Amino acid sequence: MPFLGQDWRSPGWRWVKTEDGWKRCEPFSSALEDGNNQLNDISHTVIITGDDENEEVYNTEDCEFAAKKRKKDHFRNNTDSQCFYREKWIYVHKESTKERHGYCTLGEAFNRLDFSSAIQDIRRFNYVVKLLQLIAKSQLTSLSGAAQKNYFNILDKIVQKVMEDQYNPRLIKDLLQDLSSTLCILIRGVGKSVLVGNINIWICRLETILLWQQQLKNLQMNKQVNNGLTLSDLPLHMLNNILYRFSDGWDIITLGQVTPTLYMLSEDRQLWKKLCQYHFAEKQFCRHLIPSEKGHIDWKLMYFALQKYYPIKEQYGDTLHFCRHCSILFWKDTGHPCTASDPNTCLMPVSPQHFIDLFKF
Repeated sequence: MPFLGQDWRSPGWRWVKTEDGWKRCEPFSSALEDGNNQLNDISHTVIITGDDENEEVYNTEDCEFAAKKRKKDHFRNNTDSQCFYREKWIYVHKESTKERHGYCTLGEAFNRLDFSSAIQDIRRFNYVVKLLQLIAKSQLTSLSGAAQKNYFNILDKIVQKVMEDQYNPRLIKDLLQDLSSTLCILIRGVGKSVLVGNINIWICRLETILLWQQQLKNLQMNKQVNNGLTLSDLPLHMLNNILYRFSDGWDIITLGQVTPTLYMLSEDRQLWKKLCQYHFAEKQFCRHLIPSEKGHIDWKLMYFALQKYYPIKEQYGDTLHFCRHCSILFWKDTGHPCTASDPNTCLMPVSPQHFIDLFKF
């Protein structure tokens, strides 16, 4: 019985059983070796015998099958892009059934949900970055080889996007810092921890991360020349309303460095008190009261002190959703084949941490 595969006997060759034993088939055209589009035009192949005699042994259909597989293998070995799927959703199952064998893994979900396109959407950018950061902290060794490749390809696209658009570099710096720390620990403890892939690959990845960190450190923000209305031209009450819309203390501090007026508004005690009340329960910040020199509560210091002990609320423009009826994880815009009578009642937004928890067995 002929077989087609890459193994130690002779990688990528087709073998045919003859009266004299198994013989190796070789493509007559060099197009198969080049992996180009001429693969489809090959009409026949030949057997190489011990006497160097050529004998035609199988038809055009067999050759086309071999050519297609060669093209597929050539694509797999040379592509650096993410694996693409027609459906942008995945069925999350945690046990084998008659219809489905095995269970869904974190790497499989990471490959299927098209995070490469999601980072181009400003609503999903922070969500994907946070998800990559959580994976870097605790789930990096859970990814398969293909998922690891996709992970670093997406990370590369994120860094390039930040370098080009100067969009939220602080968030990416935190991600790279956590990832480099994790890789240093894993590489030093090789043999004790499970790392999928050759150790030299991981060392190269760590060097790439250090290079990205240096590029972000040297990033210079482009000064935009605009003769129209600027942020500084807005009335004080509008500037104050903008600051009250921020949910991250570091964003408030950064905006306060733009002008003296914004700095004055960013130091407002009431602003930081509202921020503490939004993120933390009253019992939490009552345990960590920090009085100022005048005897008042320093809400700004309170916010950063509480941030070390308790998680803050996360806000995202768009998140993944989970359908409780179908057990499908998907982006809400792309939808999924739901069989419920009222699908909207079955949807549940999934935070980055919840995404990780779905695949812990």
